[in-house]
Amino acid sequence: MRKFAFGTSVLGLAAGFMFGMGSAVSAAEPTLSEADFEEAKLLYFQRCAGCHGAERKGATGKSLEPKATQKLGQKRLEKIITLGTEGGMNNFDDIFSKEQISKLATFIQMEPPKPSEMSLEDMKKSVKIYVKPEDYVKKPMHGRNWENFFVVILRDAGKMAIIDGDTKEVLSKVDTGYAVHVTKETSDGRFWYTIGRDGKQNKIDLWMDPPQVVAESQIAYDARDIAVSHYGEWKDKYVIAGGYWPPHFVISDAVTMEPLKVVSTRGVNVDGAFVNEARVAAIYNTPKSPSWVVAVKELGQVWQVDYSDLENLRIEQMDSHKFLHDGFFDPTQKYFQIAANASNRMEFFDTTTRKFVGSLETGKMPHPGPGANWTDEKCGPVGATGHIGEGMITVWGNDPEGHPDQAWKTCYKTETDGAGLFIRTHPNTQYVFMDQPKHPEPEIQQSIQIMDKKTRKIVKTIRVTDREKSIALHGEFNADGSELWVSVWARGGKADWMNGEIVVYDTKTLEEKARIKGLETPTGKFNVYNRVHHVT
Repeated sequence: MRKFAFGTSVLGLAAGFMFGMGSAVSAAEPTLSEADFEEAKLLYFQRCAGCHGAERKGATGKSLEPKATQKLGQKRLEKIITLGTEGGMNNFDDIFSKEQISKLATFIQMEPPKPSEMSLEDMKKSVKIYVKPEDYVKKPMHGRNWENFFVVILRDAGKMAIIDGDTKEVLSKVDTGYAVHVTKETSDGRFWYTIGRDGKQNKIDLWMDPPQVVAESQIAYDARDIAVSHYGEWKDKYVIAGGYWPPHFVISDAVTMEPLKVVSTRGVNVDGAFVNEARVAAIYNTPKSPSWVVAVKELGQVWQVDYSDLENLRIEQMDSHKFLHDGFFDPTQKYFQIAANASNRMEFFDTTTRKFVGSLETGKMPHPGPGANWTDEKCGPVGATGHIGEGMITVWGNDPEGHPDQAWKTCYKTETDGAGLFIRTHPNTQYVFMDQPKHPEPEIQQSIQIMDKKTRKIVKTIRVTDREKSIALHGEFNADGSELWVSVWARGGKADWMNGEIVVYDTKTLEEKARIKGLETPTGKFNVYNRVHHVT
């Protein structure tokens, strides 16, 4: 029996603890050298754990436990990793070398290492304050229109770029956690909180010249989402972040970033089975009450967490379907709409009554990202999602008060060329924009498609880039909706990173206006005004 002892990886605490610091793994056949095992372990954390889980039991992606992967065998696994699948897994031949693909295929046939836990004491030790709250600037120091700033994820570089939406200047690139998944704002939009795949949460002050990180802490070894308290006397008092591993959420002081309270999300799912790896997929502030919605992926539950009394925490657990992922609110900010993508459904919750109110079967594996809302001439107010598993836009009614016959029912579907991640629109444009990065063909994954709200038809396809090893994704509007910004993510090794850019389009003419170059692996973008004012 062969054993491996693990130390801290190049990602520091994140990957080291994530995959079992000091744990032992036995392997007969197949097997890897200790060095190759460490490399494959890190690759799995960076690119695979999000969909397949630290314990490899599956969720959005299939189970990768040895009993399943050994049946497929080395060659078949290498082909899947290389080319991707029609079910929504993208190809990795432009990210991994052939040798890395081989090692990863072997690694997932071996018993998974045991992930480690993280205590509140560990989290408190990670707090770093770079600017004391009493030293915060009292007004914007740069004289810019900061409400039209874009906060941009530079994924693989572990940075965030702050870009002036008026001038297209890159004002700063600040160090954050690895592969930031999302960033959320204070109620006025001044401070932005990021959460990295390594569980590091950072606080960025947009009023500084240049904008920079003022505090940070770590709340998990793998994480996905974060949100700030926006309601009443608790406005901007707390920040909550959710862990993929350990499976929990953590409430911190929004000023100092000190973790205050940890709540485990392990539990019994909607089918009655205990789930050890019940991960927090998404967290959102609820505008109409002192609470957050916390989506517990594997449980198939949305938890509404009331932050008005942390010592006597009140949580409503609302059952829906598995596996919960991204979501967004309707225009009234009352109803929360979230994808249960492995169940091919959108789920709907009333955050004022704190109850589950509806479920809609969509296309294969819905994934709205930040989502899209608009008014359809026949169905009234509607919401929409794209899909990871097929090229399809599904549109439903989301106004139960004004259009009860249409509420939580399909209004229409529109085919696109390929599977995507993010769908966006704005009140000041007649179009809906959909990316397609999950399709394996470069021509499609490098293009966005544009649907007319009135005709419900795709009216234009734009090839955003033809650069090798690059995909186009994640549209975001400037403050007045006159521009759509689309990321070009150069996905190769470090030598390819600086090939990333953001392409800016006029939302009326659909013509290109500008390219912002010199960006390392840009992905998600967040406009201050639109996010503060809940423009979807």
